[in-house]
Amino acid sequence: MKQRTLLAAIGLIAAGAIQAAGTHAADAKTESLANTCNACHGMNGVSVGPNMPSIGGLSESYLYAVMQQWKNGERYSATMGRHFKGYSDQELDAIAKYFSQLPWVPVVQNADAKTLARGKEASERCETCHGATGGAPDDADTPRINGQWAEYMHLEMLKYRTDTVKMPHRKMRGNTKKLDEADLEPVARHYAAQPK
Repeated sequence: MKQRTLLAAIGLIAAGAIQAAGTHAADAKTESLANTCNACHGMNGVSVGPNMPSIGGLSESYLYAVMQQWKNGERYSATMGRHFKGYSDQELDAIAKYFSQLPWVPVVQNADAKTLARGKEASERCETCHGATGGAPDDADTPRINGQWAEYMHLEMLKYRTDTVKMPHRKMRGNTKKLDEADLEPVARHYAAQPK
């Protein structure tokens, strides 16, 4: 009886070790995939360059949807579409999950008071989805934009205003077109200056 109990306990321990090893292997693969993103988007998805967005701490559903849009050619990008064509849906899901579990670290950028005031005044349309400071989106499919790079956000808005550029979010396209072009950069700088 004791020997049978001992063998059962050893079996349970071995099964647990095998399961843990499998989990560790999956984590190592995800870490490896994430490292390819870190090369451009910064360690832990916190970008250090003005044309590359931070991605750490964005929602899993948003990240997964955007990667799928690039993979399927539904969203314009000079490089991301080619990059994701070789990834499986499971790999995209793992990447989205990985970066969503990291903290959102705003890269707060200063701007002059006049630009910030103009951006805040013009950002009313943006508030309905992203929140007053960009840090409280109204759903998981809307990204945080507080402390996101201003140059990146400005470029994204320009893409949305250009009908020949594939950008799938119709509400964003409509709202950016309703903004005066001269207000795009102030709006981007307003959100880039928000710590939360």
